[in-house]
Amino acid sequence: MSMCSRETFRENKSVTFARRKKMNNHTEYSLVFKALGDTTRLKIVEMLSCGELCGCDILEAFNITQPTLSYHMKILTECKLVTSHKEGSWIYYKNNLAILEEISGFWNGIIVEQEDCICKNIKEVGTCV
Repeated sequence: MSMCSRETFRENKSVTFARRKKMNNHTEYSLVFKALGDTTRLKIVEMLSCGELCGCDILEAFNITQPTLSYHMKILTECKLVTSHKEGSWIYYKNNLAILEEISGFWNGIIVEQEDCICKNIKEVGTCV
């Protein structure tokens, strides 16, 4: 089972991106960050920052087999980080900029203190001795 599959979301009592426009909780974001935690997938997203690429072009950049690339692309597309379309026998991929911008916004929102930060839920700070 892939990291962003519908079953994984159901197990986490969440919903897939396909049923909702925006991610709304840490569980959904953590699954995306887990998908990006793989070096190959992270490099693929970086490659696609230059624009749409054919799967065969992506494959040439890595020392992996075609089934391994398909596995990585399946994870990226299930998480909606990457979109794809088929032309003849070729599959073309590109970054889903809307989702990537949303993830960037989430990250930027958790690395600095915010009004609704979860740190505000701490009852008493400085009690560790």
